[in-house]
Amino acid sequence: MPQAKLGTVLEKVISLTSERDSDALQLELAQTLFTLADVKDVTVYSAGNIKRAQHTLSNEEDLSKETAIEPDLIDVLNECLETSKTINIPYRAKRMTLFPLFCSNKQSLAVIMVEEKAGSHHHDLTIPILKIYHNFVALMNDNERDTLTGLLNRKTFDLKINSIISDLRKNNDNSIENNAESAYLSIFDIDHFKRVNDNHGHLIGDEVLLLFSQMMSKNFRDQDLLFRFGGEEFVAVFQCPDDETITNVLNRFRKVVANFEFPQVGQITVSCGFTKIDPLGFASNIVDRADVALYQAKNNGRNQVLQYEQLIATGVLTESEDIGGEIELF
Repeated sequence: MPQAKLGTVLEKVISLTSERDSDALQLELAQTLFTLADVKDVTVYSAGNIKRAQHTLSNEEDLSKETAIEPDLIDVLNECLETSKTINIPYRAKRMTLFPLFCSNKQSLAVIMVEEKAGSHHHDLTIPILKIYHNFVALMNDNERDTLTGLLNRKTFDLKINSIISDLRKNNDNSIENNAESAYLSIFDIDHFKRVNDNHGHLIGDEVLLLFSQMMSKNFRDQDLLFRFGGEEFVAVFQCPDDETITNVLNRFRKVVANFEFPQVGQITVSCGFTKIDPLGFASNIVDRADVALYQAKNNGRNQVLQYEQLIATGVLTESEDIGGEIELF
């Protein structure tokens, strides 16, 4: 390989493995393939919203402006996600190859669709680059996730929540009439979890935590961010149209938990406090507001979902005017 070409390859690999955000990493992967792998078009479809292209790089201007895709392609994209297998398809008089992107536990992240340039050699460079990507994602996954539950961990939360606030702030500044969905942060706490450990032992307690985390993953969407904060406390970040919708979502999950028979333990319940994420706020204040709502739920019967803003509006709580103001409970 010529020295100049080798230098370009190394620079792209260094750039690829310097990313820590999964979406930015997928964009960098697309740019790496577009630059190095003799491809004409590269498009990334996220598992969280498979119906629209998340990133598109192309030699054709009209393709880069496209967002919506045909139903037939959606079916093939879903097949690629479900099977984690490479698929070749004809698409708009082109031969396209779909590669699944996944983390170390085979959880689907996205599909990347590429078209090779004429005369290229069957993805000779594309496949090795994808192997580097998957190895790096596996390392990121081990660092970002809780060992027991597989959910994102507290360290990852600190990075994600600041990124979310920054994005909301940009959208707030750039939109004269912003119709985007609101972001919400919720904290879940398993009721009387100490009794589970005391009566059944920590192994059974760990099984309850694992089953609870699996219920979160099953009942919430792929794009919802789910974290284990520590012990029996879990955090989730959602995008929802309004307060009523997120309240219904959280109450539906609360009922799912309450109706589940945990092995050797029986039924348990969960309390939840949540708040809207203020684009002008600070992460610590946002977490504090959700935690105050959770505290109110835990101390007034448990097995319920309470919103911080609603508690303020109804006079159950009062908030001083300073940022992150002190809270009084009546």
